[in-house]
Amino acid sequence: MPIYEYQCKACCNCFEELVFSSDAPAPRCPKCQCEDVQKLMSAGCVRAEGIPTGSGGFKGPACKPSGG
Repeated sequence: MPIYEYQCKACCNCFEELVFSSDAPAPRCPKCQCEDVQKLMSAGCVRAEGIPTGSGGFKGPACKPSGG
């Protein structure tokens, strides 16, 4: 079940909504209850190769493919 981001066209409130079906109608704005909302483009998830070090960086993979 994906979480979609929406923006209300009346009050410009941005909010997220858990959507149970892709053909479900757009939700109402939780701030003003307006039905005129626009689905926003969400940022994609990027996975860095390696292991998180805990300090915001990544340590390279323990096993590197051989170059032969």
